[in-house]
Amino acid sequence: MPKVSELFFKTAIVFLILGIAAGLQMAISEDHSAFPAHAHINLLGWVTSAIFGGYYALNPQKAARRIATIHYWLYTVGLVLMLPALYFMMHGHPALEPFAIVGSLIVAVAVLVFAFVVFSPETTRSVSGVPSAAR
Repeated sequence: MPKVSELFFKTAIVFLILGIAAGLQMAISEDHSAFPAHAHINLLGWVTSAIFGGYYALNPQKAARRIATIHYWLYTVGLVLMLPALYFMMHGHPALEPFAIVGSLIVAVAVLVFAFVVFSPETTRSVSGVPSAAR
């Protein structure tokens, strides 16, 4: 499995654990005010990261490109900024909104990077050393 796939899958599992912990906290306390953060942790952190990992596992040529690693770090840093800020905002700390905004913008850029990866042609080296897409 390509390294970037493994990174996305491991990160997805961390967010799955955090999403379950947030859900348990809401259930135990009977305070569901943080449900938007819980949903974002599960959807963006767990599900979307796992989908990215699956895409790169199925497309190892694209996973080997440097932009795939850039995509991973941008997306992960964006989530690490956005999700805790959103969670604590839902618990009455509105001063964290700038962190949620910056994190959201970074996540959006990371999604655009992923779109670029998906829509860019695969280039493989032929025996002559010239990329097949260039021939």
